[in-house]
Amino acid sequence: MKVLVVTNLFPTPWDPRRGTFNRQQFQRLAERHEVDVLTAVDFRERRGAGAGKVDVPGVRRDHFTFYHPPGIGRFLNAVCFFICIAWQRGRQLRRAHYDVMLASWAYPDAAGAAWLARLLGIPYVVKVHGSDLNVQAEARLRRPQIRSALRGAGGVIAVSQALARKATALGAREDDVEAVYNGVDTVLFHQGDRLAARQRLGLPLTVPIVLYVGNLKATKGCHDLIEAFPALVRRHPDARLVYVGDGASRANLEDRAASLCCAPAVSFAGAVDHAALADWFRAANVLCLPSHNEGVPNVVLEAMACGIPIVATTVGGIPEVVPDLAGILVPPHQSHELGVALVEAFERHFDPEAIAAHAATFRWDENIDRVERVLARAALRSREPGLPNHIPNT
Repeated sequence: MKVLVVTNLFPTPWDPRRGTFNRQQFQRLAERHEVDVLTAVDFRERRGAGAGKVDVPGVRRDHFTFYHPPGIGRFLNAVCFFICIAWQRGRQLRRAHYDVMLASWAYPDAAGAAWLARLLGIPYVVKVHGSDLNVQAEARLRRPQIRSALRGAGGVIAVSQALARKATALGAREDDVEAVYNGVDTVLFHQGDRLAARQRLGLPLTVPIVLYVGNLKATKGCHDLIEAFPALVRRHPDARLVYVGDGASRANLEDRAASLCCAPAVSFAGAVDHAALADWFRAANVLCLPSHNEGVPNVVLEAMACGIPIVATTVGGIPEVVPDLAGILVPPHQSHELGVALVEAFERHFDPEAIAAHAATFRWDENIDRVERVLARAALRSREPGLPNHIPNT
């Protein structure tokens, strides 16, 4: 097949670490099919130099500048998304003669891609990730646009069962929705020597370390973690907390660590390349991800592949992939319960071999098999006379 992927979640020179889960998936899909990825770059980000290096073998990459109104005008973003593509790349896309389109992220990507599919005369499949349905679809003016995109799709791929149910509740046809978990690259993420990893990273060799990996923003629960951490320090005074990632909340987190008198035990490593995360996982005793909403975060799967137990929240698909043998789950927004779970995680015996074996069941080859089937079914249906192609009329 000749596949066009439209998304904002893919590495670009302006953000080379963006959408690593999509990079891994689309690169593997490109080993079997002809894959072009067209990435939306926000006009504010586009003003930067864009000096980052992006290398995704086998995938033909392009981008367009996404112009959109700020703030209260977000309900217009899908229209803007479509207009920007049609204006900047419409002619070359029409000449390419794609078999099917994959829109990765529900709003504005899939909502705008529904109109693009009509322009190109091809079917489309929507891939949903988490907050694109859990948060975006709660907005009154965006919800009907997302519903229309899901109903018009030839297939919907959800990264968890919980998200698949959400897509169906929003209007997607149940028979067309498939839950497809992301995979883990076990060549990169596997068990290793903790002391050696700490030496390479310049971390203390013997102290307990809690690791957070992700964007530093409130919805990821990073503030809940800083509130919970003193409970662990009271039981383990030498414990350390390391945040890996960047974001708007960093300054607030630093200030709060100081006010809680635990600033010396909290460090911020900044954003790191995807491949470098393996050593951070191996160096840690526990990965903590107390998100307020999620699909299935790949950092959880990758940390488990390194044999590391998880402390996380019961949101999205996390309970589907973290069994009791691999970690402890607590309700979101509950910093006290999170602190209790951190203490328990350091005092309970976890079997790293069992955790890694569980993570190894999330395989990229199986993921690509299933994504391929959804795309092929949508493409075939559009060519069969008498069968609906599910492309919306409005």
